[in-house]
Amino acid sequence: MGKALCLAVMTTKPQRSLPPSAPKTTALPPHPIAVRLLAFYDAHQRALPWRATDDRPANPYHVWLSEIMLQQTTVAAVKPYYEKFLLLFPTVGALAQADPQEVMRAWAGLGYYSRARNLHACAQQVVRAYQGQFPDHYEGLKALPGIGDYTAAAILSIAFGKRALVIDGNVERVVTRLYRVETELPRAKGEIRAHLDVITPEKRCGDFAQSMMDLGATLCTPRKPACSLCPLHQDCLSAHQADAETFPRKAPKKERPRRLGQAIVVLRDDGSLLMRTRPPKGLLGGMSEVPNSDWTPEPAAFVAQDLLPFKATWQRCPDPVRHVFTHFELHLEIYVAKIPARHKAPDGMRFVALEALAEEALPSVMQKVVNAGLVALGVRVQTPIKDTKTKSASIKKSAGQ
Repeated sequence: MGKALCLAVMTTKPQRSLPPSAPKTTALPPHPIAVRLLAFYDAHQRALPWRATDDRPANPYHVWLSEIMLQQTTVAAVKPYYEKFLLLFPTVGALAQADPQEVMRAWAGLGYYSRARNLHACAQQVVRAYQGQFPDHYEGLKALPGIGDYTAAAILSIAFGKRALVIDGNVERVVTRLYRVETELPRAKGEIRAHLDVITPEKRCGDFAQSMMDLGATLCTPRKPACSLCPLHQDCLSAHQADAETFPRKAPKKERPRRLGQAIVVLRDDGSLLMRTRPPKGLLGGMSEVPNSDWTPEPAAFVAQDLLPFKATWQRCPDPVRHVFTHFELHLEIYVAKIPARHKAPDGMRFVALEALAEEALPSVMQKVVNAGLVALGVRVQTPIKDTKTKSASIKKSAGQ
């Protein structure tokens, strides 16, 4: 398909927005925009492994799992993780019974690691409170860990066929272009919801939601939208003005603060790497890491001697590792050392064989650190880097929850 799309304009004044799961009180014929968009979807929908097909009905577990994975992450990056998850955890019950570290290992490299913790907690609650069946009502879904307005609406609409207003970044872009919404995000969210409420149909609401997503992902893209190919070209106010690419309006981004730290890569003569596990809650909670300092706005003194009970000859890598989180940018200086195999791991740490690194729940930032450290030590080894791409940046971002 082509590129970005420009979207439709409505001749009817938007009505008051309904709650995300509420049906319209009066049955009306589908809006012309919905008719055109559903025809586009029938002809050009993307083939995605979590979507229903003629011989495979929508599965709430699959819809939920894919929606959680797709938060801030591209479809291309999610596909292999989704397929791997279904092999490891084919049902919500299997996921609920899994060891938390097994879930974190399967998620490692996908980023935004609070999603994995909430994923496991949500599966356990679905099993405990709903006998392994996802609730088909908005309040029940919203009460589950990790499910917000968007995810609840997506599950209701796509998995259960209930009318809901499903609004993600693609939908925001399509609607603001369709109606030339001048209000900046996030203040424009109410206007977007009101416009979407007018055009969302009662029937095939799940297909409509996915058609909006497909439109934004394939034609109505952030840059160089393919307005001439868009099924809503005749309706789209920004297409008529030839300024679709300027929507949605956004307030200027604030510069991310920078944090500094140090990480140490210690390799024993027997080919084992010194590792530890982060606390279960907080940033990158429960994930594996090499020992490292606090991350602070100002540089700190060399910390290796404070972290380790043995002496070593340290070498500093020439370039720091840089990693972008949601709310800050991290620069880590890397120090490396080789030590004799006789040394035992300090309390709270462990030595892990290089060939076993793939079994560790290493977040992307620590994968970068390990790679940099091993290269500095002259070790040729393929570490389990899973450099997924987020929707909004070429540098991998991780959530700070």
